[in-house]
Amino acid sequence: MKVTVLIRPKQGILDPQGEAVEGSLRKLGFDVHGVRVGRVVDFELADDTDARARVERMCAELLANPLIESFEIELHDA
Repeated sequence: MKVTVLIRPKQGILDPQGEAVEGSLRKLGFDVHGVRVGRVVDFELADDTDARARVERMCAELLANPLIESFEIELHDA
């Protein structure tokens, strides 16, 4: 089973990367606001038994900092 995890800073948490990207886009003439920069983690699970629960545990224990980051999990059939 293929897994995609999208990790972003939680709303209200300072995002210096997002602010830098937003500033640069504005300098280039793009009218944007609220830019948030996150990361994507893609991987495959050997089996799909309790896949969502296992991936949530991976996020909570390693992939994301639950105090300042939120995450979204997408599960894809192989």
